[in-house]
Amino acid sequence: MSREYPAQPIVGVGAIILQDDCVLLVRRGKEPLKGIWSLPGGALELGERLEEGIRREIREEVGLEVEVGPIVEVFERITPDKRGLVRYHYVLIDYLCRPTGGSLLAADDADDARWVTLRELKNLVITAGTAPVIEKAFRMRNSASS
Repeated sequence: MSREYPAQPIVGVGAIILQDDCVLLVRRGKEPLKGIWSLPGGALELGERLEEGIRREIREEVGLEVEVGPIVEVFERITPDKRGLVRYHYVLIDYLCRPTGGSLLAADDADDARWVTLRELKNLVITAGTAPVIEKAFRMRNSASS
């Protein structure tokens, strides 16, 4: 199935990977959203369970192994073209994750990956709606550890 002008929505999984007071972000190397910072993740493959998809995408995109936690947010990203046709349509499920191994390296669809604090987040061009989801993940993690 084509990701551009798809016949139906594509299910995507994202990881909000927190370590200390930082979150891992990637800069997209390909469309959609080329050059924009976002959460690592990607499209679920046929027959793949959600958590398996997150682990695979994170290994491929940033070289890390993760422990997958609870769902933080589910939302849609619909991008129309200039004619009003749906160019991209993703249903995205973001999970709270914790790194457990591997070495950070931008690969696959990412041309950069870095740990950023909430304060640094304000200086980056990020995908719409990402900052509130990251803040929610920090609150979830902090309340679970209290």
